[in-house]
Amino acid sequence: MKIVVQRVSSSFVKVNGNTISSIGCGLNLLVGFSKSDYPNIVDEFGKLVDKVLNLRIFEDKEGKMNLSLIDVDGEVILISQFTLYGDLSRGRRPSFDNALGFDKAKELFIRLEEEFRKRWNKVKVGEFGAHMEVGIVNDGPVTFIIDWG
Repeated sequence: MKIVVQRVSSSFVKVNGNTISSIGCGLNLLVGFSKSDYPNIVDEFGKLVDKVLNLRIFEDKEGKMNLSLIDVDGEVILISQFTLYGDLSRGRRPSFDNALGFDKAKELFIRLEEEFRKRWNKVKVGEFGAHMEVGIVNDGPVTFIIDWG
């Protein structure tokens, strides 16, 4: 599983021109699953969510990355993005051979969302499998990639 973690001042998801989710200060998480993730990665979701919620990537009064999402009482927006497993090493068209198929990826995404909601009450999501317009105001910019599993 790959997660692109972006510290944001705001983020939104639109589907068919309608805003379906939006957050203020917090984390925009773009999530992709590989074929090797299914089904065993579910056992790791608790540790992963704890790590994300406690990443010290928000600035304190001295401007140092010392505070977590919990410390700043921030929000989370989870967005599925299978293209994180696009392989661009050959040719000009990405290969998605390593990306997990739709049904299994949706199952994992729902389970990940549930795990976030168990641990944090400010969680929003995009629409799995939809063509989404995602607006991200990256704060910093601060972006990290978690390659889990």
